[in-house]
Formats: sequence, C-alpha cells, structure tokens
Amino acid sequence: MATEVQQTLRDLLARHQSQFDWETEFSVAATPVDVGGRHAETTVIVELEWRRADPADNTAKLFRHLHEGTLDAETVLVVQLFTERYDLQNGGVSSKRKNAEFVGRRAADSDPRVHYEAVDLAIDPPKRGGELPDDWKQSVASAAESVTELIDRQAGTRGSDE
Repeated sequence: MATEVQQTLRDLLARHQSQFDWETEFSVAATPVDVGGRHAETTVIVELEWRRADPADNTAKLFRHLHEGTLDAETVLVVQLFTERYDLQNGGVSSKRKNAEFVGRRAADSDPRVHYEAVDLAIDPPKRGGELPDDWKQSVASAAESVTELIDRQAGTRGSDE
C-alpha cells in the first residue's frame, strides 16, 4: 500500500516538476527515502510517515546524513508527509509528529542550505491487510501539489505544468 502511494507521488511530482529526476527509495547515504528528486544543485527529499512509531527518528537520521555531507547540493528541501495516523481525535497532532517537526525545523535552522517542511497527507493508513480508502489518489495529488508549491518557493523552479 505505502509503495503504491510512493509511486503515485513520484509520478505526480515528475509531472509537476519535470526538470527533476524523481525516484522512489532515493538514497541518502545508506538510508532509503520514500521519494527524492534532483535538478541542478537542488535535491528534494520526501519522507512518508505512514504508521511509524517514532517519526522523529527518520528526521534525525536524514539530517545527520545531510550534516555529514552525503548530498552534494546547494539547496536541499526535506518534506515530511504525515498521514492522519498522527492526528488527534480532538484536534491537533500527536506529540510524535510535533517532535519530528521540532527536530526537522531545528536541524534545518543549523544549515542554510537545508529547508524543512511538514505536509499533511489526508489518508488514514490501513493496518496490514487493509485497503487504501477510495479517495487516496486525490489525497496524494493534493500532497503532491503542496510539495510542488514548496519546491517553487524554496528552489525557485517550475516544471512543465505551467
């Protein structure tokens, strides 16, 4: 299920930001990231937080690799997509998401090349053996548009959809 979401997100980003080379399981050091793209001196990393118990660990690991210089890019945009798994029933988001965002913002503040953003992915991820909701493709398309807007804002680029 998550693989299908990754591939759909990659395909949509490739359509919106065609100047980037997009791939799933994008490698940052020895760590695979869900979707990544490169164009000139810009790298975009999109990490999908599906049902992870500790998403801040993903954030810390990515930024550790970036700090160690494993990406040769002038600009790096790190986007963490959070499913509804991290939403609270009474509104707001879980402390697990807050912690991940805190780590991401602080780590990005320490390196002027790196930008961090958290984006909602309006999917309640099914447990193993379950099925994706009927509107999952629409939710991924909305998240892809949000990522596209962030790329436009951070990297100052625009793909073939204009």
